[in-house]
Amino acid sequence: MAGGIIKFLTTHAFSCLTWKPLGSLANVSSTRAAKCGQLWWACMGEPKQDGNFLPQDRSEDDKLRFSAPLPTPSIHVATWNVASAAPPLDLSDLLQLNKENLSVDMYVIGLQEMNCGIMSLLSDAAFEDPWSNFFMDVLSPLSFVKGNKGGINICLKLYGYYVSIINCHLPPHMANNDQRLEHFDRILEMQDFEGQNIPNILDHDLILWFGDMNFRIEDFGLHFVRESIKNRRYKDLWEKDQLNIAKRHDPLLREFQEGPLLFPPTYKFDKNSNNYDTSEKKRKPAWTDRILWRLKRQPRANPHTPKLPAPHFQPSLRSYVSHMMYSISDHKPVTGTFDLELMPLVTAPLITLIPEGLWTMENDMLISYSLTPDFLSSPWDWIGLYKVGLRHINDYLSYVWVKDNQVSFNDGLSQVYFNVSDIPETEDQFLLCYYSNNLHSVVGISKPFKIQPASFLAEDPLGEAQPHI
Repeated sequence: MAGGIIKFLTTHAFSCLTWKPLGSLANVSSTRAAKCGQLWWACMGEPKQDGNFLPQDRSEDDKLRFSAPLPTPSIHVATWNVASAAPPLDLSDLLQLNKENLSVDMYVIGLQEMNCGIMSLLSDAAFEDPWSNFFMDVLSPLSFVKGNKGGINICLKLYGYYVSIINCHLPPHMANNDQRLEHFDRILEMQDFEGQNIPNILDHDLILWFGDMNFRIEDFGLHFVRESIKNRRYKDLWEKDQLNIAKRHDPLLREFQEGPLLFPPTYKFDKNSNNYDTSEKKRKPAWTDRILWRLKRQPRANPHTPKLPAPHFQPSLRSYVSHMMYSISDHKPVTGTFDLELMPLVTAPLITLIPEGLWTMENDMLISYSLTPDFLSSPWDWIGLYKVGLRHINDYLSYVWVKDNQVSFNDGLSQVYFNVSDIPETEDQFLLCYYSNNLHSVVGISKPFKIQPASFLAEDPLGEAQPHI
């Protein structure tokens, strides 16, 4: 998947989340692997709270410590081979935006077969590709923070747990199953985190792996497969699905879980229809588009060492479906929604940003921020001021180097000031983001706030300056 890119979003709600882009899979030699793809990651809203969960095998001190409501974030994963098509007019069903009570905290969207001709690459470099623009236009009103990095996978840290997200496009055709399995192993082997203090990918707490994996249905003839689909006897086809067969023989692949395939095979359709392939080739339908996940292996019990309370991190699959209403491609998109039940290993963000006092257009703005003891700051760290709904980390209205504009520093609390001369008057809300040069990542995001016009103080007879957060 050379030429793939990552699109990601985050918000102030997940202040214990950091992200790190990983390497490209350009060295995987395959005619299809060279197709352009996209992995687009988003985080929104406040994580849900559920105070009913209390893990077993915890000491009384631990139970007191964790008696507060626990975060139970949800992740909505979408994979779609878009076959070089432009975005459709409406993706509400894909993103669950048509649901009355939307219950999603993160979006992870992986696309395959993006249009990657020379003109498209030049256009996307100068502007944005149409799929990125579409997703950003749809989700910007939901208070996202956005950015992008090169690559096709993401490693992030969620409440202290390592999560890897991989979007892949494996070799096609029935006869190339061995090649698909080889590429699956090589993708894992190529994840090199040397020098980043990130453990091996197999030691990550969760791997979300999805994409056009191109696994086919063996042995059964075209007529039997189509009749099984027509009568919704999907279980009759599971035993000959190449991925299910491979999991019986490959111990590592068997560690990846998948929800039941209770939806029709997602390939191959005539474009702009819900009819399976009617061309001369009449390709046999198959579940090529899949969403898998894997949990970290737990160490075996040793009778000679004391038992330590294990961290609790458990995803559960809420839904696993295809979306037949979309017909721009010969593939149907697939989505999976996960709920994460977890015991936080990290309870404080690396950086906490606090706009001080009343911010107006006529005074320099004062920001206080605190650092956790283990955070290694750099003189090249900076704080950016953004409008809520930004599209890119470089969309700042203004920024300061944390050392250049420092006002004070004591007991882990620092203060810096912003010059407001370049900031236009607007009714929009703003955010502050702290960028770490060492981690190449945003590590702190403030809550939204407003900057009042210069005339605001004159209209406040009590003079009670309070931050509007």
